[in-house]
Amino acid sequence: MQDLVVQRPEGLYCPSGDFYIDPWRPVPRAVITHAHSDHARVGHGHYLAAAPAEGVLRVRLGDIDLQTLPYGQAIGHHGVKVSLHPAGHVLGSAQVRLQYRAAGGGQTWVASGDYKVAPDATCAPFEPVRCDVFITESTFGLPIYRWRPDAELFGEINTWWVANVALGRASVLMCYSFGKAQRILSGVDAAIAPIVVHGAVHSLNTAYRAAGVDLPATLTVDEVSDPADFRRALVLCPPSAAGGPWAKRFGDFSVAFASGWMQLRGARRRGGYDKGFVLSDHADWPGLLGAVNATCASRVIVTHGSVPVLVRYLTEQGLQAEAFHTEYGDDPVEEQVQPQPPENGAATQGGA
Repeated sequence: MQDLVVQRPEGLYCPSGDFYIDPWRPVPRAVITHAHSDHARVGHGHYLAAAPAEGVLRVRLGDIDLQTLPYGQAIGHHGVKVSLHPAGHVLGSAQVRLQYRAAGGGQTWVASGDYKVAPDATCAPFEPVRCDVFITESTFGLPIYRWRPDAELFGEINTWWVANVALGRASVLMCYSFGKAQRILSGVDAAIAPIVVHGAVHSLNTAYRAAGVDLPATLTVDEVSDPADFRRALVLCPPSAAGGPWAKRFGDFSVAFASGWMQLRGARRRGGYDKGFVLSDHADWPGLLGAVNATCASRVIVTHGSVPVLVRYLTEQGLQAEAFHTEYGDDPVEEQVQPQPPENGAATQGGA
């Protein structure tokens, strides 16, 4: 029986349904798992995405031919039954479930996109979906990546922020504008001092609030009336903004970076950050293994990240594991260069 999803130069393709999933080149019909720009790109003829993603997709892609589908609701296309299920990654992120019944039998595939199994107040929680074949990401597919509870991390951010307020300096926290910034906003103590956000964060905050996500009040730099507030503020901005003219208005500030890559030894030091907070919107090693196990899939296809390590581990566990080569990776809008994990998959000691 023909595979439900194959690789083509344009991206991951469903031959039976004649559509693509997160294609990186323009195609007539695309199912989009989420609005990060390595998965959602301009130029497709028709887009299908989960209903909660509509606002953020339109912020990022503009006026597109977009069809939305509530989580769990199925539609048919050329005999393929398609439904979208929460991925827990960012607002509107979805796993794509494909079911096809052919003369020789049926099969069910799930393409996960990016996902996170830890709780997150800013998006629907990850939903395990049983299938025959599971296409999984492996961004943090090494045993060294094991996330701590959010409450501990947000407590550390609050402590750092309070200490900087006492010293009369801003706390500039670099993070992805989409997903990470809103997650940080949902977890920090907004009563400490004003929160100032970059314009890229502000536009996405607006889309989140329109979707019903509760975020604390924030200010853009133009809305700050008292210059003293700059020296007390928590400032959320993409990495590209912290070293440019935009940040100079904050005067003396402490700079930190929130990313799963801060788990790597030396990453904070090489980046020149005062603090590094290990906070990711992707599944860690236990999360990846738990998600794969929950699908009950006998065949697993691994994409972008530490692919060989995860393929080898799953094969050793008795699964049929293989790789898809994709163009997914960093979100180009963020202009973030991520450190590379150890080539041999060995754990490092300590962390940033």
